[in-house]
Amino acid sequence: MMQIFPNNNGLIVIFILLATFITLAIGQGTRVGFYQTSCPRVETIVRSVVQSAVNSNAAIAPGLLRMFFHDCFVNGCDASILIDGSSSEKTAAPNSLLRGFEVIDAAKTQLETACPGVVSCADILALAARDSVVQTGGTGWSVPLGRRDGLVSRAADTANLPAFNDPVSAQIRKFTDKGLNTQDLVALSGAHTLGTAACALFSYRLYNFNSTNGPDPSIDPAFLPTLQNLCPNGGDGTVRVDLDNGSGGRFDNSYYANLRNRRGVLESDAALWNDPSTQRFVQRFLGVRGLLGLTFNVEFGRSMVRMGNIEVKSGTQGEIRRVCTAIN
Repeated sequence: MMQIFPNNNGLIVIFILLATFITLAIGQGTRVGFYQTSCPRVETIVRSVVQSAVNSNAAIAPGLLRMFFHDCFVNGCDASILIDGSSSEKTAAPNSLLRGFEVIDAAKTQLETACPGVVSCADILALAARDSVVQTGGTGWSVPLGRRDGLVSRAADTANLPAFNDPVSAQIRKFTDKGLNTQDLVALSGAHTLGTAACALFSYRLYNFNSTNGPDPSIDPAFLPTLQNLCPNGGDGTVRVDLDNGSGGRFDNSYYANLRNRRGVLESDAALWNDPSTQRFVQRFLGVRGLLGLTFNVEFGRSMVRMGNIEVKSGTQGEIRRVCTAIN
């Protein structure tokens, strides 16, 4: 019988070529330094835009951080949250109060001048989230890049976003569905060290929790009057309250101390202390004696990288948008 591939060398070459073709077709994922030659100033440009925006309006930082989270949890980190449209993700109730869209647009405009058609909106958002943390006192991390922008944005797809009243079991399930573990859940919830929540999202805990005509018993009784003064029964539901009492504008681990002290504002945050499966991670971030400690800034960055790789589109998938608000 004739040997078509002596010593199997030819067959190996074909397998290598096939594997290379498949990798290029489905994408190679993300990596640090992706734009090192094609757009070397990308991080400098995004950082400058974010810095200017946060200096002008501190609420931009938590807005960009939350925007990245909401983008990644809906069909992956593909900037679909940025697309305008009557029924796009941006219009969904969980995204209605997000801030910072104009910051991403401003960075994209500068990058299109410096490197036309090169940097994706998805990567700009990933960088902006990191830079928001740094601008508010947190520690930075290396952001793997190479995402491409998605072609679909539907408000209906936001139905499974983690919610303000989710029990721990639902939170864990939603994170597990995205390839994230319980430590990631507790670490990424620490983003609530920044930003605010509208009274409408938690005032039910203050007056009629679970139809009891009384407050949530897990709230510190000494903290309850503070929340009730900020959010009177039947009052303005749009009034906003710091999620991290006493440190709402600084990226630090005081959020976890508030959980331990039963001063979590959202029910989903308070639940992290009330459930043993998540409480132990809160304790580790607080450095409780007898447990292996976790450094919040370090672990937050690691979990952000993991989240930033959810269902990434790369290679020939998706596109590089010319403007972030519309598909090409």
